[in-house]
Amino acid sequence: MVNFNENILEDNTLLSINNRGFAYGDALFETIKASYGKLLFWEDHYFRLMASMRIMRMEIPMNFTMEYLEEQILKTLTENNLSNASSRVKLTVFRNEGGLYLPETNDISFLIAVKPVDTDFYIVQDTFYEVDLFKDYYVSPSLLSSLKTNNKALNVVGSIYAKENKLDNCLVLNTDKQVIEALNGNVFVVKGNTIKTPPIENGCLKGVMRKQIIETIESLPEYELVEEAISPFELQKADEIFITNVIVGIQAVSKYRKKTFKSEVSKLLIQKLNIKIRVS
Repeated sequence: MVNFNENILEDNTLLSINNRGFAYGDALFETIKASYGKLLFWEDHYFRLMASMRIMRMEIPMNFTMEYLEEQILKTLTENNLSNASSRVKLTVFRNEGGLYLPETNDISFLIAVKPVDTDFYIVQDTFYEVDLFKDYYVSPSLLSSLKTNNKALNVVGSIYAKENKLDNCLVLNTDKQVIEALNGNVFVVKGNTIKTPPIENGCLKGVMRKQIIETIESLPEYELVEEAISPFELQKADEIFITNVIVGIQAVSKYRKKTFKSEVSKLLIQKLNIKIRVS
């Protein structure tokens, strides 16, 4: 069951072929982890969505408050018997039909879809995880590249490339040939006591989990968090590389080309992250 503008419908309900999210990628989405009726980091998701809608010049409805959208998500979880489980929530906002590239209206509709996930909180991922660079296409840094829009062609093609080459993920480069993120999350590189992550200005997604990890690192006096450009040459000199997103939490990278990595910092941050969730 999905929630389309407050209406609970069968999840095989068809959207119009004129839907602007389908026709032009004129849509934004938030992927949220829900655990037993609690939306993790919901405030951060909500304010990122509102900021993104303003950048996309979408009209924000008066009733689109944090409380209203939370109520609609919880309603959808209940209808899918997922109130007492952990779930992946996808909240999509798209501009209403009409027009070609130039829309006839800036009014919006929303769609909420949910499905269960295996883990309630975040766990240490000890499985072997190999990555490489995806160099077929590059991200051009701009304010739009920091948004979660439906324009994800690079991520789709990159994911196919990773599968064809028996990789678990790929790291994405910007047009300056700097590492900016993974196909499905932000990237952090550890060298000694310094933990680096690319700045938003380099073209990476303004990730909700990225924000949580940065705040957690900044609370640890033994580590220094630096937001700086990351060169591909730094990867093979790193002690550790990890990828972050709100569903997995932290995914430690085991191997990049011929270099293998530890996961000590990843494990420490996972522990701190789960503590943060329990006390919030």
